[in-house]
Amino acid sequence: MEVALNRQGRWHAGLPLADITHLPQLSRGLTGTGPEGNLLYVIWRKMHLFRSCSYQIQLEGQAGGTPRIQGIRWTPLPDNESALLSSHDLKQVSSNKIQKAGRLLAAHLVITCPDLIRDHKHHLRLYRQCCSGKELVNALLGAGLSVQTRSQALGLCQVLMDEGVLAHVRQESYFQDRDAQFFRFVALEPSAEEHDGEELLEALALLSQLGPTALLTTILRKPPGHRTDEELALIFEELLHIKAVAHLSNSVKRELAAVLLFESHTKAGTVLFSQGDKATSWYIIWKGSVNVVTHDKGLVSTLHEGDDFGQLALVNDAPRAATIILREDNCHFLRVDKRDFNRILKDVEANTLRLKEHGKVVLVLEKNSLGGSSSHLPGTPGSSRYTVMAGTPEKILDYLLETMRSDSTLYDPADTFLGDFLLTHNVFMPTPQLCRILLEHFHAEPSDGTEHDKAAYVLSKRQKILWLVNQWVMLYGRLLQAESSTLAFLQNLSECAAQDSRLGPILRDQLHDHRCNRTLENGSSHTLSPKLQVQNAVDWFASQEEPFLNSSYTIRAQDKIAYDIYRPDYSCLTSVLPVNAPVQEVLASLADNQGWSKEWILVKVNSAGDKEVLPMESIGVFTSLGLNERLFAVSLQELHTLAPHPEQLGPTVGSWDSLDFISSKDLSNQLTEHDWNLFKSTHQVELIYSIFGPQKFPSATTANLERFLRRFNELQFWVTTELCLCHDVIKRAQLLRKFIKLAAHLKDQKNLNSFFAVMFGLGHSSISRLSRTWEKLPHKTRKLYNSLERMLDPSWNHRIYRLAMAKLTPPIIPFMPLLLKDMTFIHEGNRTLVENLVNFEKLRMMAKAVRLVHHCRSHPHLPLSPLRSRPQHLLEEARAMRVSTCSEQSLSTRSPAATWAYIQHLRVIDNQKKLLQLSRDLES
Repeated sequence: MEVALNRQGRWHAGLPLADITHLPQLSRGLTGTGPEGNLLYVIWRKMHLFRSCSYQIQLEGQAGGTPRIQGIRWTPLPDNESALLSSHDLKQVSSNKIQKAGRLLAAHLVITCPDLIRDHKHHLRLYRQCCSGKELVNALLGAGLSVQTRSQALGLCQVLMDEGVLAHVRQESYFQDRDAQFFRFVALEPSAEEHDGEELLEALALLSQLGPTALLTTILRKPPGHRTDEELALIFEELLHIKAVAHLSNSVKRELAAVLLFESHTKAGTVLFSQGDKATSWYIIWKGSVNVVTHDKGLVSTLHEGDDFGQLALVNDAPRAATIILREDNCHFLRVDKRDFNRILKDVEANTLRLKEHGKVVLVLEKNSLGGSSSHLPGTPGSSRYTVMAGTPEKILDYLLETMRSDSTLYDPADTFLGDFLLTHNVFMPTPQLCRILLEHFHAEPSDGTEHDKAAYVLSKRQKILWLVNQWVMLYGRLLQAESSTLAFLQNLSECAAQDSRLGPILRDQLHDHRCNRTLENGSSHTLSPKLQVQNAVDWFASQEEPFLNSSYTIRAQDKIAYDIYRPDYSCLTSVLPVNAPVQEVLASLADNQGWSKEWILVKVNSAGDKEVLPMESIGVFTSLGLNERLFAVSLQELHTLAPHPEQLGPTVGSWDSLDFISSKDLSNQLTEHDWNLFKSTHQVELIYSIFGPQKFPSATTANLERFLRRFNELQFWVTTELCLCHDVIKRAQLLRKFIKLAAHLKDQKNLNSFFAVMFGLGHSSISRLSRTWEKLPHKTRKLYNSLERMLDPSWNHRIYRLAMAKLTPPIIPFMPLLLKDMTFIHEGNRTLVENLVNFEKLRMMAKAVRLVHHCRSHPHLPLSPLRSRPQHLLEEARAMRVSTCSEQSLSTRSPAATWAYIQHLRVIDNQKKLLQLSRDLES
């Protein structure tokens, strides 16, 4: 999996095309397959569902449209496979393996719990050789199979029912955890072969992977009134990731969760409803696809998972405008009937408050009984809580100042309005505009009321403005210093506060408190000056900037860096330019070099020789370079002869001798230390800048985020490169074992970003095909790898990873590509402006995603590593040292400084063709 930023400013994380087209038999049959003749369909037809080797997230979409986000886990078929499996054959193979896994589990339960299967009498009826649902769940929980919760056991049992391994005595279709519901195992023939421990663990892993979806299906089959609060929460979470309802508020999604019905059809060609029929329901496609057909035009379109249909006829109370025909077998739908649909629309309208000025809506509020991210309605304190859904920028700020508590904080879990606004205000209210409006509010005075009331109102409002600015500066820190209007505003505000005897002490207390907090976090022993000069605007930053800004790793928008520009003869021209210098400025900086021409263009070249001519208006091109990419300044005539620099091709010899003397634990410590520094240097708002793109924020930089993501790709290809360059199969198996142990240590240290990178490197197609190497792994190591691999499971929107994340305490380094995928889904699935009002519900969802970054690093430091206590001069010497493969010098790699030097200079091959060829040379 590789993460990159495309020219449209969108993140793309996926398996590169070159890796796909050179897989065995994969490119065969790409033509002549009709409407399904696309690469994604062919990959799908080649998938095995039981041994994941790689993973892809596709975030590409048409401009202005909703992207298709898909997770693919797959293993290429053997080289001798003569043809693609048909869809029917693939489903049959899948079903057979699931059934075998089910029989293994059932046989184990029967042997370990001999009293489980017996005759039961209930209501004067005798049910022979069966067990109750509650008994079966209890048996799974007590069988020592790592089944930890009843819901997990319920999911396993439902999978067994879906595959025909388990059956209800009265032929009901879903499993129930009750004493009075009885079930039988079907065609159970336990044998000695089926009792193998390793095979049983693999069976359990497969069934556990399928369990969550089966459990959710079971919940959806229940009558809405019979669903528990926990089950409604699961449905709500699923709705968060369905694009058909992405535009709806969370309160509406919760109402939908309570009324959704499950409907399934088994045969392709089934007519769901016909044109002219009376409208009775709204449908969302949960699995499968349908064709939309009209009498006059025939096939109009095809709808896929996540799409919806039937809503327009309900809204207009009109007949169906088209016929819906199932396009494939086993289609599943989420259905909302007309009565519930109309009631929800009425509830939404009843709970929505629209404030108008001069006949136009300026603020949309929604009543929120749950209380989160909301504020009391002005004039009715404590009566109800309202959430801002949309509004003009000025009215959103007005409402914030009216309802904000004097002790509100950026990360208050009870009321996130302040944090949501400050994290996202640049999307709809640039900093200069915010400063101007806040200053107007600060000087404004009410025209009505007694003098005492006026004075109290003005004091309260000014206190809130000072507190808001205090939190704002604490969040952005020195990022605000790049704008002169911000410095002038802070200077002006400080002077105004100092002139008011009631406000000066408040401002001093605020700055003093935060300076104390920051001193404690940074571990500084410096004492604070007893006098605080509020007239000096720099005091805002000195006392309130975020700790990450003290990091030497941080790249700021105003910083200058060295741009290395190559010529076709590989000579290097270096210019020191701002981080966000446009291409035009980069080329102009080369004017003093011999042979310079104003006709030169700037070209980005990767290790495979692919070239991309960069537009003159592109910015930040150097920090956004991918692995082994270089910038070349060439003329149009030189473009066709341009070849990659030799350094881009990567190493020809692996570093086995160096790695052999570094334990996986030490390697994990140093990788985590480095990753933490990179993660800590990335400001939260860089994620928002990245999602909205440089067109929206041309003066902002995302260089720190790009560097952090580039490190992910670097680690992934480092693992793959080292294994492909190790020619001895015994050493290669030892190195594979070391990398698996490294992944385990990274997971234990909560460095999930590098954990995923290492696991994706091990799952690369050039590594997964090395069967002789994998066979030499000890059984214990293979078992460890299988358990680690479950964390990569993308089903149910990475539920396993998300549940694991929820249980961890900071510090954590999260899997950043998935966080960016979540934010991209929110951004592309929801408009920023709705009827000329800011869609603040969308921004609230984005702020919630961004707050995960703050949560992960809310603990100031990782545990001390061996490197922290080393003198600085030793670190500098270590960074300058090149790790040698000579055995005498390899001993030095045992030192933390040498290990640190090694991980700073990882050399990788990222050319997919070359990696696959190296793999074939190792094991043809």
